[in-house]
Amino acid sequence: MPHSPEDKKRALTRVRRIKGQVEALERAIESGESCLTILQQIASIRGASNGLMGEMVEMHLKDELVSGETTPDQRALRMTEVGHLLRSYLK
Repeated sequence: MPHSPEDKKRALTRVRRIKGQVEALERAIESGESCLTILQQIASIRGASNGLMGEMVEMHLKDELVSGETTPDQRALRMTEVGHLLRSYLK
């Protein structure tokens, strides 16, 4: 979870943007928009989701590995966890 108020605000802004895009996608499907329009909206949502993921990974690494008070063993374990998460996300 983002620890600083600035990080939390940035993450929530991205989530709200994604929510708006998903709602627009729903409206487009309900109104019978063209497949191209719907596919473009899906691509936009995917890009926004990827941006959120990148930002959250950056916040996590900063909070847990850079500014956190962790031992070298704890840092190695957390890096392994992030590696597993990224591999599953990129599938």
